[in-house]
Amino acid sequence: MMNGNAIQYKRRSQIGSVLYRLKKNKLAMFGLFLLIVMVLIAICADFIADYDEMAIGQNIQERLQRPSSEHWFGTDHFGRDIFARIVHGSRISLSLSIIAMLFAVAAGAIIGAIAGYYGGRTDDILMRFMDILLSIPPMLMSISIVAALGQSMVNLLIALGIAYVPVFARVIRSTILSIKGQEFIEAAKACGTSDARIIFKHIIPNAIGPIIVQATLAMGSVILIISSLSFMGLGVKPPAPEWGTMLYEGRDFLRQAPYLTLFPG
Repeated sequence: MMNGNAIQYKRRSQIGSVLYRLKKNKLAMFGLFLLIVMVLIAICADFIADYDEMAIGQNIQERLQRPSSEHWFGTDHFGRDIFARIVHGSRISLSLSIIAMLFAVAAGAIIGAIAGYYGGRTDDILMRFMDILLSIPPMLMSISIVAALGQSMVNLLIALGIAYVPVFARVIRSTILSIKGQEFIEAAKACGTSDARIIFKHIIPNAIGPIIVQATLAMGSVILIISSLSFMGLGVKPPAPEWGTMLYEGRDFLRQAPYLTLFPG
């Protein structure tokens, strides 16, 4: 009974642990603030600006209009409202980054948990492979994977997920190494609980705090990589209103209409 109460208390304390870690890390707090703002904008995008009419609908008569009360950020060379495209672009960037992070967290959690729990040769093989991936900058790895597999949304998500798997694998492994010798883990083993159940029910939930902090810090980098790949023609395809794609399309009008790249940038 005591062990059960201790485990329940430990689970309830996870939210407090996450908040404590976030409060200690100012960069993570700032990233969380920006993430919340982006989420709110993405959720309310349809109420802020019409997608079909303003974000992707072309109106040649209003092409390259300067910022005004009617078009806050001006219009592009197809007459599309830049403000509307930026607002709806936040939904694309945020959705892609969240999906990529979920993939990276899931794969990293499994690899890190297996390496940390079993140790020995298993740990050496898995973590050396993670070290190899970690030695490659995420941007370079993403470019290489997308260039090899071809330009598509799925390949972009695969590339981003693989690039960040080692980060979460190391975070989870370090957490597991610090708790796998504790009493509630030994009690679960003594009760005949399977290794898989111990890993997924008792160990990984205790790494939620560090995972959330790391994911918050990584979200900004992932969004920048998505925009960079789109700018290079390896990410989201036009006419989707993605920020990097908007920068790519506006580069030919830097002198005539600098606001085409100023506001998306």
